[in-house]
Amino acid sequence: MKILTEILHNELAQELKNILSYWSKFAVDDVYGGFIGARNYQNKRIENAPKGIILNTRILWSFAAAGNFYQDNRYLFYCERAFYYILNQFKDPAHGGVYWELDAKGNAINKRKQTYAQAFTVYALSEYYAYSKNEKAKEWALGLFFLIETKTKDEINGGYLEAFAEDWTPIDDVRLSEKDQNDPKSMNTHLHLLEAYTTLYKIYPDEKVKHAIENLIEIFYAKILNKSRLSFDLFFGMNWQPMSQITSYGHDIEAIWLLIEAAKVIQNHSLISTANKCATIIASQVLNEGYIKGFGLLNERNHLSEAVDDDRHWWPQAEAMIGFYYAYQISGENYFLEAVFDLWEQIKKVIIDSEMGEWFFRVKNDGKPVLEEDKIGFWKCPYHNSRMCIAIMTMIHEKVFVLTNNKNNKSKLNIS
Repeated sequence: MKILTEILHNELAQELKNILSYWSKFAVDDVYGGFIGARNYQNKRIENAPKGIILNTRILWSFAAAGNFYQDNRYLFYCERAFYYILNQFKDPAHGGVYWELDAKGNAINKRKQTYAQAFTVYALSEYYAYSKNEKAKEWALGLFFLIETKTKDEINGGYLEAFAEDWTPIDDVRLSEKDQNDPKSMNTHLHLLEAYTTLYKIYPDEKVKHAIENLIEIFYAKILNKSRLSFDLFFGMNWQPMSQITSYGHDIEAIWLLIEAAKVIQNHSLISTANKCATIIASQVLNEGYIKGFGLLNERNHLSEAVDDDRHWWPQAEAMIGFYYAYQISGENYFLEAVFDLWEQIKKVIIDSEMGEWFFRVKNDGKPVLEEDKIGFWKCPYHNSRMCIAIMTMIHEKVFVLTNNKNNKSKLNIS
């Protein structure tokens, strides 16, 4: 295992450089500033493609996180380009927050305020501040935190609402994308608020941020976790009634390690214990139900119809590598580590485009890429795959193994 782990570390080190080299070369918009909106699977720029806040904040986060990892200024140019473009083009000077979408020239064309987008901006700004010490980034991140807490919280039922109009008034359609349900609350938005606040707390360890993190963690275990299925529900009504019968394996495995990191950052030992216990149980469920050796991670399962989406999207494969590595660290069970090695082999085999660079958005069950999907796009970014490389290399390098050996408690989850 030691030799395989060393090989994995070395290959991930090279892949991180490959990913960021691709984005350095193909994402910069030399015509209108910032970064382009889309590039197809053949790396051809899609003219007049709109620019989304999610892509741009994820670009900022990725280059900043890599800069923090390498501890040098090799990616400072791209960080500053992303930061100032977001600041000058996406920021709403009148109502606060960030717009959802710009046209190719940088003019706002969709000014809705998606809570998810505000969260990703906090996430990126916090990581960028840790790298650059640019006080503007820290001040803006804090301002967005208080804006989110003021404008988007459901003070009656708890949690955060999905989306608003430009001026923060209610809207009828709150979906992130066409494939999402039009419900007022989602696991996805709460997950990325948790992720954002965790990173913010690293640069601003304030009690208000800590309390918000603790509240989000408790919501995950009390409202979002489906204890009978041992997975997280995806969509909810105002009173937290579940509105979906779908398990997203990528979101499940991503959530377990983000919950651990959040509890660790605020040094809440009770929540760390709960997060570790939850991680091994849910990781086991994902391993048994969503992962196929020699194939990879399935996308999702509908528990009502029993329909399975067996496309392999790029991002769940990356998140599964991190989540299973965390589960291995906690439990000491080699089958989690073996799954990490196997997932990496499948990523190299069918997900990474060794000819044109970067990762395919998704491949079908026969291993062939879906060529209608873009390499750069509204949702296709360097965030999941670069983060996987950084996270696993860091864990391997630091050799952090916290074994709790919950071997006799994998079928039952009792969280108060």
